Formats: sequence, structure tokens, C-alpha cells
Amino acid sequence: MIIRRDIHLNRLKNRMHNGMIKVITGIRGSGKSFLLRTLFREYLLCSGVSGDHIVSVDLESPGNSALRDPDALLRYIDSHMKPRGMNYILLDGIQLVPEFEDVLNSYAGKPNADVYVTGRSASRLSWNVITEFRGRGDEIRVATLSFSEFCSVRDGSRDELLREYMTYGGLPEAVLKKDAGEKEEFLKDFAGTFLRDIRERYGIRKEGALEELINVLARSSGSLTNPRRLADALRREGRGAITEDTVKSYLDILQDSFLIEKSRRYDIKGRHCLGTPSKYYFSDTGLCSARLGFSHAEFPRLMRNVICNELRLRGFSVDAGEVGFTETGDNGRRRRSSLEVDFVCNQGCRRYYIQSAYLLQDREMAQESRALLKVRDGFRKIIISGSPTPMYQNDDGIVIMNIWDFLMNPESLSL
Repeated sequence: MIIRRDIHLNRLKNRMHNGMIKVITGIRGSGKSFLLRTLFREYLLCSGVSGDHIVSVDLESPGNSALRDPDALLRYIDSHMKPRGMNYILLDGIQLVPEFEDVLNSYAGKPNADVYVTGRSASRLSWNVITEFRGRGDEIRVATLSFSEFCSVRDGSRDELLREYMTYGGLPEAVLKKDAGEKEEFLKDFAGTFLRDIRERYGIRKEGALEELINVLARSSGSLTNPRRLADALRREGRGAITEDTVKSYLDILQDSFLIEKSRRYDIKGRHCLGTPSKYYFSDTGLCSARLGFSHAEFPRLMRNVICNELRLRGFSVDAGEVGFTETGDNGRRRRSSLEVDFVCNQGCRRYYIQSAYLLQDREMAQESRALLKVRDGFRKIIISGSPTPMYQNDDGIVIMNIWDFLMNPESLSL
């Protein structure tokens, strides 16, 4: 079954012929290879590009192991390039080539070469875009399936689809499995393989500590934390003396592998980012849910994670907001206090303040609204609810929309 990935395909199309090396990154299993060697290649051919002007190499294939030598790869590409017209070079699994930066830089800026590469999530390709390619690299981050992509290949009611997506996430291979037991078995096996890959790649010796850290992050997903708190939590779990520096190193590794992403704490009134603590979200809720035992009780946490991932997919930078204010206590004294805004989303001149409320009852409405009402600027304020309420704007100017409408309409925030 073909799953269309139009969001990412359009990003590749928009970057064609820009003189840069297009570096496709993302978590393992997100569909990077399929995007490049199937969907993008299909687009090139349908656009009139001759097949002999497409140099496509699957470096992950055992049959191409000889091409993992940088000199052999250079000779192969050069021998297949045509002297006239644009050549499209598609290299899948470039991290398997030692000194791959030199190979790619050989074609950067060439007028007859348009280069696209993928690499496994832990390959640090995204870092090399900044350091090695010196402004000649262009990163395209591939996410697992969005909810709208998920719905394009799944049937069911709104409630069934939302629950399935929040529980099992958007890894394409998991989505295509119809039985819940098969999905859970796949996600557990995938998580184990993913961890082994990280341990081998980074030479991690404290295997149990890394695994327990991921468990702690799953249980605290979307909550403020920092390396010190996480180290304390690991010690309480019986993982011995884990230092803050070790935890920080593990967090960097998990982010480099695209398993988690960090949201910084942002002072809304002061208009600047604060230090720790921060919030961490999983790039796919299926992997988070696997650590939580696929518990339906975690739906509020998983829904926040889904919202965060969708916002990032739409190109927003996402911070965790904090709005400070002064209030009068029971003793009549004035005191400083603060409230959290789940998401402060920025994209160019656009900004949105968003709260996530799984059940939007009177108490939850008052609680989520209170923080938004403390924000005194004119940017739009939104509460996204897990309840099937139609979208409306209340008397305080806060927009209420349900999670389905938010996820299914890419322009939902500006309606």
C-alpha cells in the first residue's frame, strides 16, 4: 500500500535546483528511504526527467557494500552522470560511507548535479549540515505519519481513529498492521532494536540507566524537568549514582536520534527563553505508549504529545510558555506567581498560545483559560479539546476547537 507523504514530498520539490545538498533526516522507520527512492523518484519521472539522469544508490543494500568506499562511490556516480542536463543523485544510507562529507562536497554547487541523501537517525547528519557543508546543506526533517496521513489508510469512527493514533503512533509499519496485538508487539520490538542501535553507535555502557531514563521521560512527557530531577528519579528507581552530566549526555543522544524533542521554557511577558527545566516530547506517541504499557489512562499526556508533533510538522517552533503575574493571597499580601501555557508557537510573524485539554468540562475550561487570560498581547489564544465540541470563540476571545478539526485541517489555527 502506498502512503502519500505530500508534506515532505513538497518540501523536496520546493528545494530542487537550489545548489544545496538536501539532507533527509528523521527517526528510524519514519519513511525516509520510501520518500526519496520511491515517491521523489516517481515525481521526477512523471515530471519528464529521463531515468538515465537519476543516479540512485541504496547503500543499505548488501549488494552495494562495495560502494560504501568513498572513492568507489565517487567513481560510480561520476560514471553514471550525463554531461548534458541535470543529474539527480539520490543516496540512501549515506552514513555507511566513511568521510561521506567529502563525497557530498564534491557535488555541492555543481551546475549539473542535484543531490539528495538520507541517513539513519543516529548518524548526526543534521549536525553535519551545519558544520561540514558550510551553508551548502539543506535539512528536511521527516516525521512519522501525521494524523491526516494516518487517516488516509485507516477506517473507523473519529473516536476510534484518534484513540488508535494516540496509542500506536504513526510509524508506517505499525500503522499498516490492523491487529492491536501485532501493533504492540511490533512497537516493543522496534523500541528494543532502536535502543540497541543507540547503545552500539554511542558506546553506552550503562544500558539499564538509558532504558530507565526513557521510561521516566515517557511518564513525564510534557512536564517540566531537568537533568538533576531525572538523575534523582533514576536513583530512586535503583539505577545507582547517575550524575547530571551523564543524564544530560543521554538526553543529547536521544535528541540526536530523534526519539525525543525538547521544548524550552519561555517567559511570555519577558519575551525570552529561560534555562532549565524544559519539556520533552516523543517524536512518535507509539514509542512513548509502548513504554507506558499502552495505557488508555495516559491519553491526556499522549494528546499533548500529538499536538506538539503536529505543530512542529507545520513548521512552528514550539516552546513551553510561562506567564508571571502578581496576585493577592489569603493573608492580603501581594505575591508573585506564574502559570503555564502548554505551547507558545512561532513561525515568522505568526504566534499562537495553545492549551491542551483532554476533557473540556467547566473546571478544566476555567483552569486552561486562566493562563491564557494572563497573556496581554494580541496574538490568538486557543484551547484544543479532546471533546467533540464544535469550534467557537468564547466571550474572552479564546478559540475552542476539538482535536479532530485541529489535526485534519492544516490551516485550523488561523480559521
